[in-house]
Amino acid sequence: NAYYSVISPEGCASILWRDAKFAPQAAEALKLTPRDLLSMGVVDEIIPEPLGGAHRDPSATAGLMSEALARHLEELSATDVDALLEARFQKYRAIGVCGEDAGE
Repeated sequence: NAYYSVISPEGCASILWRDAKFAPQAAEALKLTPRDLLSMGVVDEIIPEPLGGAHRDPSATAGLMSEALARHLEELSATDVDALLEARFQKYRAIGVCGEDAGE
């Protein structure tokens, strides 16, 4: 039930098409969904929400987040610091790269 973006679909549509009614097309182009972000490498994992959304069961949400964080921290703790820094640099450098530069 979450998405990540620097602009809302309505704002994007207003800029590109000068009409907010194109928000659905803008949302598709912005690739806002968790699955889009995972496939692009922006996020490392999608943490499922409890039925009805995270706001309906904060305790269950906290438990799911705690499990995911512990799992990732365990993996990261076993990795050399220089390798972590290089991986982080490469990850953020690749975000937003399109076409031939993205290895397509």
